[in-house]
Amino acid sequence: MSGTEHDTHAQHAHDAATTRTADTRLTSVDAHRQRILAEARVLPTHSVVLRDALGLVLADDVQNRWPVPLFDNSAMDGYAVRRADAVAGARLRVVADVAAGSSEDPSFGAGEAVRIMTGAPLPTAADAIVPLESTDIGTAITETPPEFITITEQPKPSAHIRLEGSDAEAGSIAVSAGVELGAWQLSSIAAAGHATISVHRRPRVAVISTGSELIDPAATPVRGQIPESNSILLSAALRASNVEVTLATTVPDDNDALQAAVDEALAVSDAIVLTGGASVGAFDVVKAVLDGAASIRFDRVSMQPGKPQGFGRIDGTLVFCLPGNPVSVAASFEMFVRPALRAMAGHADIDRPRVTRTAAVGWRTPAGRTQILPAIFNDQIVQPASRGGSGSHLVSSLADAEGLAIVPADVDHVDEGDAVTVMVLS
Repeated sequence: MSGTEHDTHAQHAHDAATTRTADTRLTSVDAHRQRILAEARVLPTHSVVLRDALGLVLADDVQNRWPVPLFDNSAMDGYAVRRADAVAGARLRVVADVAAGSSEDPSFGAGEAVRIMTGAPLPTAADAIVPLESTDIGTAITETPPEFITITEQPKPSAHIRLEGSDAEAGSIAVSAGVELGAWQLSSIAAAGHATISVHRRPRVAVISTGSELIDPAATPVRGQIPESNSILLSAALRASNVEVTLATTVPDDNDALQAAVDEALAVSDAIVLTGGASVGAFDVVKAVLDGAASIRFDRVSMQPGKPQGFGRIDGTLVFCLPGNPVSVAASFEMFVRPALRAMAGHADIDRPRVTRTAAVGWRTPAGRTQILPAIFNDQIVQPASRGGSGSHLVSSLADAEGLAIVPADVDHVDEGDAVTVMVLS
């Protein structure tokens, strides 16, 4: 850092100390997160067929029922030979034909060969495979094998043979418990001889967006109304996180309507995510209905955007009460809701990856609060996705954002060239 940069940082720190005082009544981001994760208990396990297991977390180790491969087989279309007979220029009689799936084990003697297809069992008498292209006939295939072939290149010892158990021994672990099941893992489980597995249940989550000002996105707003987008944002984010959405609804600022929606959600959900009405306004319906219900508590968290947060448990259901502005919802989901749901689903890695990038421009940060800023970045630099700053209302910035720049609470200003942590969203 240059002397000028040092002086700039010092001046920002001095200004912050003399003109702005951090609110000590705020709950830290880490403290709020730990309170949530302490309640995010892993969901029960159940058995599913492989086709329904994509994205779920394996509950128990899966063992190979048999060796992989199951038997010695050919890795090439060609001819099974005795290598000693298959010198360059040798003319061999083709006495049998073995296709993939065949149970035959044809015998052959000196000066003979067996045509064989990829994956077919290796004849007991063979010790090498000559590929089609290493014969005078080449890769042309006919329904019946040729009577004779001439070897153009002698195979190496055990050439093109897949040996029984060379990939995995019988009884070995094919896929370990705790692994998120993607296409490759499911393929390995199938190859290990299993069609049904034990997995952690997918979380079931309800979304309730509150606000009398909210209208359908296709409607025409009058003064004071805005299109409702939070339920769309959250439902999509939940589905992208491999969560089952049990309910997605919008309710006005009415205590009875909200209570009815919460009761409906509680009956079918492991978690409920509410947006709006969580602050200190006169019509903050979520806080009015839920504050003090069971273990639900509302806090002011030292983050921007997303300061007003509520969280707790009603019976076995987690309840997240998020602010109403869309950027606050997006930031809160990534910081608190998604990690908790991944923990419930049995994931060991509950957080998105983070990288460090260089600030391409400078920007202001809130005093004493962690800044969660929608950002654009590449392999070198990062910059805000919005030219309007980091306000919670700047929903248009979400369309371009590729990550969230996370600036610690003790940083008063990001200068061009500073190192910035970025949560990678895709």
